[in-house]
Amino acid sequence: MLEPRKRRAGGDHEAESITDKDVDGEDGLGELDLRSDADVPGVPPPRDRTPEVFRKALSGLSSRWKNWWIRGILTLAMISFFFLVIYMGSFMLMLLVLSIQVKCFHEIITIGYRVYHSYDLPWFRTLSWYFLLCVNYFFYGETVADYFATFVQRREQLQFLIRYHRFISFTLYLAGFCLFVLSLVKKQYRLQFYMFAWTHVTLLITVTQSHLVIQNLFEGMIWFLVPISSVICNDIAAYIFGFFFGRTPLIKLSPKKTWEGFIGGFFTTVVFGFIVAYLLAQYQYFVCPVEYNSETNRFDTECEPSELFQLQKYTIPPLLQVVLGRETVNLYPFQLHSIALSTFASLIGPFGGFFASGFKRAFKIKDFADTIPGHGGIMDRFDCQYLMATFVHVYITSFIRGPNPSKLLKQLLVLQPEQQLNVYKTLKSHLIEKGILRPSLKG
Repeated sequence: MLEPRKRRAGGDHEAESITDKDVDGEDGLGELDLRSDADVPGVPPPRDRTPEVFRKALSGLSSRWKNWWIRGILTLAMISFFFLVIYMGSFMLMLLVLSIQVKCFHEIITIGYRVYHSYDLPWFRTLSWYFLLCVNYFFYGETVADYFATFVQRREQLQFLIRYHRFISFTLYLAGFCLFVLSLVKKQYRLQFYMFAWTHVTLLITVTQSHLVIQNLFEGMIWFLVPISSVICNDIAAYIFGFFFGRTPLIKLSPKKTWEGFIGGFFTTVVFGFIVAYLLAQYQYFVCPVEYNSETNRFDTECEPSELFQLQKYTIPPLLQVVLGRETVNLYPFQLHSIALSTFASLIGPFGGFFASGFKRAFKIKDFADTIPGHGGIMDRFDCQYLMATFVHVYITSFIRGPNPSKLLKQLLVLQPEQQLNVYKTLKSHLIEKGILRPSLKG
């Protein structure tokens, strides 16, 4: 059966004929939009990567307790590794975030590659990684321009890259876009556009969020550690409470989640965040903004702590005064902010996990990958962290961050001498009008 379709262009009539077979048969996905979840092709189950020594040691246990011990041991191992990276400094933390971002991108792209059987698509995987490179170049170039201005100023070749950074980034992306259009082939159009959209959504989830994580880190390591450790604490506490006391299902998307685990995780996380905030707020290493020192070629975390990290006296509410037997208490203001961060981590953060659970159910997979025995893939462990990173960034920009004299000074140093002189004259006139400076006497 033929369906004529007419188009008018410049007064001429053109007729196109498209067969039903061409529409329905294109790339084998003509009715994918109308399929139910039960009809979506699944992904082969991941391999069991549990070390042989664990299998032998836990062979006599039931699968439930075996999984408990494997998860517990590897959780302690990951936390220990995380402490080691913290000790190595902020630069290593940035490299860790970048590594996790790349691995999460790889896991999600691989799922799309297998679900839609895109093995024969020309340039799909190459273009996906190319777009990842382009987006990272854009975001991290912006970071270099913001935080490494004095370093860039001393190197002429970097000045060119920073000055035209956005144009170069757009040109790189445009090249990938054109290559995608040129790679389109008959009978594969719809599948290619599915995968094009899949790649861009994956970039949105992974790259933009990891960029925000690093932005939070530059505000001070405490803004990185407290949110991340709160999510980890909530994940562990909810699992423990749910494992031992869980009876009431919480959400259908994740049948193993229970109300008991959800509530227990909330209270544990708030207390944990409050205590950790108190401990970290005492050290400049954690509270000072991370700044690059061009003289030593390293990141410095030395400063005079802001009021946010100085002990303040607070009056206790009358009802609690009776219980505690005191009227005032000394706290760091950041501890109060930590309550907001911990509350989000325990009440809203899990919805990132629920979203990931729905995604995995849609494509009939248990985990994103089999990277970590007992845990699944890297994305399985960081699905809530990305949501948390966005909240922390918005929280800082909305309630915490003020004008940054250090950052402003770096921007002034990049200006031409004539521009710097104009800024100096304008600032001097302003200070004289305010009565802060006295007018100079002209001889």
